[in-house]
Amino acid sequence: MNILETIQSIVTSINDVLWGPPMLILLFGTHLFLTFRTGFIQKKILTAIKLSVTKDPDSEGDISQFGALTTALASTIGTGNIIGVGTAVAIGGPGAVLWCWLTGVFGIATKYAEALIAVKYRVKTKDGRMLGGAMYALERGLNMKWLAVLFALFATIASFGIGSMVQTNAIASVWKTNLNFPGWIVGVVCALLAAAVVFGGVKAISKVCEKLVPFMAIFYVIGCVIILGYNYDFIIPAIKTICVMAFRPGAAVGGLVGSGIMMAARYGIARGLFSNESGMGSAPIVAAAAQTRNPVRQALVSATGTFWDTVVVCAMTGLVLVSSIMKNPNIDVRNITDGGELTSLAFAQIPYVGKIILIVGIVSFAFSTILGWAYYGERCAEYLGGSKVLIPYRILYVASIAIAPLITLNLVWDLADAFNALMAIPNLIALLLLSKVIVKETKTYINDLDKKDMSEIPTVGK
Repeated sequence: MNILETIQSIVTSINDVLWGPPMLILLFGTHLFLTFRTGFIQKKILTAIKLSVTKDPDSEGDISQFGALTTALASTIGTGNIIGVGTAVAIGGPGAVLWCWLTGVFGIATKYAEALIAVKYRVKTKDGRMLGGAMYALERGLNMKWLAVLFALFATIASFGIGSMVQTNAIASVWKTNLNFPGWIVGVVCALLAAAVVFGGVKAISKVCEKLVPFMAIFYVIGCVIILGYNYDFIIPAIKTICVMAFRPGAAVGGLVGSGIMMAARYGIARGLFSNESGMGSAPIVAAAAQTRNPVRQALVSATGTFWDTVVVCAMTGLVLVSSIMKNPNIDVRNITDGGELTSLAFAQIPYVGKIILIVGIVSFAFSTILGWAYYGERCAEYLGGSKVLIPYRILYVASIAIAPLITLNLVWDLADAFNALMAIPNLIALLLLSKVIVKETKTYINDLDKKDMSEIPTVGK
């Protein structure tokens, strides 16, 4: 226990540096910079949603655009949307919800940009697979192989944290809290189910995600709407509390305490990144495998992931939590720092459906994230060591799922936060240095999105 406490203390200290003001400025500043550089690409979100369900079968790629989107959503709509938002509220105060939401709104431009360069600089293997991501953009677009290697290394390690261990730990925690079910059994079952899909490669993963993601998202959103209907008289007060406490400390109904702008921004932006992964460079890895006729088309499809994940789902979770706590002041949040505990208490206040929504939501969200990050991790591992490392990586990934419930949740979350930041730094460097390319590609293709005749589309730049 002393060793774990020491490791926890070290990781926390590292996170204090990684997630200090410079990182917050770099991340949120990149969101703002790319929003202006792309001409507020967010205004194309309705077009992007339409494209996400439109097939582009005559183009090169391993999976459909919708398959790429749902695989990316599988990894982003995870415990960050439920437990992550709860952690942000518990530690950063209700104001963290606003920062999380703003990270999503402006992060749409960043998700668009990183997917664009992932498709533009993707490569085709000898066996016909399409590979891309920040590592290829750094190597081929900027000739920065060393930084590409660092990104791939950080992403490979991160996949065991954010991808497998955080998610499995969350599943085990909710089963133990609500059903008193042994954690180690949950780990073994999750590992076996994941292995059945992960060893099938990206096509197997995307097929499962295409079916699982729409179901889980619709189910969870409907559940949140029901809860907000139950809390209707506290929705407006909750919104006011979230907005006010994003910028100043204070207290509100139900023991909610605002920690000031720095704490609210730190945990809101950190959990926003954990949730939507805009700027982290993960989702573009699967975007590069999509069948698409040009980079802009798939970039827009990828950008909808941030819209659904944070602008819709995370915002609803935050509003559910704050309104539920304000409506039920018997929930004492002053001594709660565990997001899972806070979320469980908030959802348990809703008769009959609260616990069911929470359990089904966390289990489906977390398991889909396990699948999505398995693909990200193995692509980065392959970049580092070639195709020969795929099987060993998959074995280690499945093993990490099995042992995850034995590790303390706070340590796993802190490790995930650390490697999220380490991934984001080289990816953000690529985005900033390739911003001229992003603008040029956008201008080239933005008006040709709906053309059916491929011969009328400009040739993709090399």
